[in-house]
Amino acid sequence: APPPSPGRDETPLERTDRNLSELLGELRVALPGVQVLFAFLLIVPFNSRFDDATPFQRDVYLATLICTAFASALLIAPTMHHRLEFRHGDKEHLVKLSNRLAIAGLTLVALAMTGVTVLVTDFVFDTVEAVATTGAVALGFATLWFAMPLQRRRTLSRRRDSKPAQSTDDG
Repeated sequence: APPPSPGRDETPLERTDRNLSELLGELRVALPGVQVLFAFLLIVPFNSRFDDATPFQRDVYLATLICTAFASALLIAPTMHHRLEFRHGDKEHLVKLSNRLAIAGLTLVALAMTGVTVLVTDFVFDTVEAVATTGAVALGFATLWFAMPLQRRRTLSRRRDSKPAQSTDDG
């Protein structure tokens, strides 16, 4: 079992409990947005203007709908795993798996939100505005959700590797 985290007086089990609680709290923030996006996408085809959509827009719609459905499945999966594995003493595995599911789910959320941006801007504006807006949205997600935390993670890893062995907080 890993040693306690620096700056925290907790056992490995307490740390696992805290990590799971933090993860589930984060999922509670992400899920309503995904559910609203999914609901929006479900009603789009029933709008009379959807008949005016180009084949490209319909393809983007389908890809976005699929991304949103799978994002929902991935983000809700930790709850189902927790319920089905309840009291089986495998919480450390649950935390690791749920972390991976959450990252995959949030990646699909970013793709879905970018897809909705393509869909709406391509339908309402010219191609130039659609490409520029979608590019800005994609760059925003890439920077804020991936590049910044991964850069910070690399910085912290380099610091940790240059110091004597020390336990880290995995939250």
